[in-house]
Amino acid sequence: MWEFSLNLRAENFNLARSLYLKIKEFSAEIGGVVTSHEERGFICILIGVKNDLKDDYKAFLSKIITQTICSYYKSEFLAQNLILPRHDKIGILAFQKALLNFDRETDYYIIQKNLSLNNNLYLESFYDFKLSGLKSKWTELVGLANENRDYLMSNDSFLDLLKFLIDNLDICGGEVDIIEEQDGYKLYFGNDDVYSEDYKNKILNEEGLISSIIDLSPQKINLYRHTDNNATTLLEKIFVERINVTTIGNSALQRLNKH
Repeated sequence: MWEFSLNLRAENFNLARSLYLKIKEFSAEIGGVVTSHEERGFICILIGVKNDLKDDYKAFLSKIITQTICSYYKSEFLAQNLILPRHDKIGILAFQKALLNFDRETDYYIIQKNLSLNNNLYLESFYDFKLSGLKSKWTELVGLANENRDYLMSNDSFLDLLKFLIDNLDICGGEVDIIEEQDGYKLYFGNDDVYSEDYKNKILNEEGLISSIIDLSPQKINLYRHTDNNATTLLEKIFVERINVTTIGNSALQRLNKH
C-alpha cells in the first residue's frame, strides 16, 4: 500500500477542492482511496493505493501539481508584479495570458526536476522554498515588460510585443474551428482531439475566446464569422500566420454548428 498526503493552507480552499476533485476523478477510473480533511490550518488530501498503482498516481500528481503552479501560482505572481500601461481590457488579458504561457515547457521542466513525491508534499512550501530558480525566471520576464512600460504605451508597440510573445509560444494543438454565434463563440476540434470534450457545448465570450486560444496555441485557426461583422479581431492581429477568416451568412453558420 502506497500512501501520500498533499497539503495546502486552509486559505487556499478553492484550489485544494479543485485538486481534490481531479484526484478523486482519477481514482474512480483506476482505483484507490482518496479522502480529505482539515488539520492545524491545512487541508490534507490523503491517498491510499495498491503498490502496483503507485507509479500511475505519481505521474498524475506530478502533472496536476505542475499545471497548478504554472497556471494558478504564475497567474498570482504576474498579478502582483506586472505593471502595464493602460490599454483595452481584451489587450491586457491577451498580454497576461501570453506571459503566462511563455516558455511553458521550461517551467514544467524546472518544477518536475525539483518535485519529489514520497509520503507528503506541502504545496505552498514547495513553491516558496524549492522553486527559487523558477521565480527568478518569472521575475526576469516581468522585469523586461516593466522596464519597457513607456514603450508599451503605444498601441502599435504593445501589439508588436504581444505578437512576438504569441509567435514564440509552444504549439500545443493542431487545428481549431471557431464559429461565431449570436451570443458568443464555439470551438470545434477533430473527434480524436484531447480538447474536444473540454469545449463541448461551451459558449465563449470574446474574453473567453482570446484566453482559450492563447492557452491552446493551435497550429491552425479557422474563424467563421457573420457577414455583418467586419471588425478585425485581436485574434487576427496576433495570430497572423496561423488564422484563416471566412465571412459567411447566418444560414451557413447554422449548418456548420450542426456539425
